[in-house]
Amino acid sequence: MNGKKYTGLALSVFLLLFSCNHIQESRFGIPELNLKHFLYLYEVVDLPGNLHGGIVHIYSEYPDYDFAIEPDEGFTCVDDVARAMMIDDIRFSNNKSLLTKYDYMARFLLYMQADNGYFYNFLWPDLSINKTYRTSVAEPNWWSWRAFWALANYEDSNPDEKGKVSVACERLADNVFKLLLNKPEIKETVKGMIVPTWLPSGTAGDQSSVLMLGLEAYYKNIKQDERVLQVLEKLADGLMVTQKGNAASFPYCAFMSWKNRWHAYGNSQAYAMLKTGQLLNRSDYIESALLEIDNFYPYLIEEKFPANFSLKKTSGKYELIEKHQFPQIAYGFRPMIWACAEAYHVTGKEKYLELAEKIAGWFRGNNPANQQMYDPKTGRCYDGIVSKTNVNKNSGAESTIEALLSLQVFNKIAEE
Repeated sequence: MNGKKYTGLALSVFLLLFSCNHIQESRFGIPELNLKHFLYLYEVVDLPGNLHGGIVHIYSEYPDYDFAIEPDEGFTCVDDVARAMMIDDIRFSNNKSLLTKYDYMARFLLYMQADNGYFYNFLWPDLSINKTYRTSVAEPNWWSWRAFWALANYEDSNPDEKGKVSVACERLADNVFKLLLNKPEIKETVKGMIVPTWLPSGTAGDQSSVLMLGLEAYYKNIKQDERVLQVLEKLADGLMVTQKGNAASFPYCAFMSWKNRWHAYGNSQAYAMLKTGQLLNRSDYIESALLEIDNFYPYLIEEKFPANFSLKKTSGKYELIEKHQFPQIAYGFRPMIWACAEAYHVTGKEKYLELAEKIAGWFRGNNPANQQMYDPKTGRCYDGIVSKTNVNKNSGAESTIEALLSLQVFNKIAEE
């Protein structure tokens, strides 16, 4: 390190910088991230035009962690490669090999962009693009937003590569402007709940959060287009409509994911609102994010992290229609950890670091199955908790990467 002294809670969460062969655990109980399993999942493939592309195998199955192929989709996808490009120990590495992997992943994303500006998602084992299956069509959906987010944050000093990335992002941004900028801000009622209809897929607050992160990065890193700010404001206003309950009543200021449903995976709304609020200098957006973090996250902890629920509103009161405790997956926890860490940076209040650590405890065994989900010796994260007695011990791309993204938060705090 640089000799900087750390005091208070920051000292407690201090983590040594990453080394694949040097596994440590912080005094705060958070294991240090290890890239070993991710590097096992990573592979270089030959793309048209004599280009190397970096992919990540989707499935790695217990007990030998062999790769597997999803018969309707393929063996790798934009969703996971885009996630991987946000791993700081790769994109900010001093290791030339890791930086090359980072560049190759960017090339893969560029290859997967369709003529319409959106992105296909899956690749078949013969390296042809899956253009027809419903989770792979080039359309305004999760994988396009994730690719946008990753590419808008692209770190490279090579002007040729950066130029290609910028063009790809501008193409998608233009699509977003056409899709959302003039969309009427109409609300509808679902099970007695008022929901916005001008978000991606109509009411998708979860998708909106990823798109907002992409737009925020695009404005800061690629092009300061005023239309970006207009769309961000429109999306943030929509998310505020999806926020239900209050500090004293269920669901405690939670942002709904889609219509009248909330689910843990992809629940990045609070983080996106914090980032957007700072960019637009909107304290109301920041406050709405803090309301969810302060009130809904403790509820989730108390309830041992339910996976999803749906609501109805009758006589001014929100009531559960259904609630499921499982499956619990790494992707359900990383968004909350990132939101808590960002809340700490915005407010300076160490209570948000304490909350982040408490949520991250899920990875080390503070969960309904009492099972350590992330192994710092191998870098594997199990794919999920199916029940109190059943853990899915596969370790695929999503769970591996989301675990690494969760743990890197504490490295960042240590370096500040």
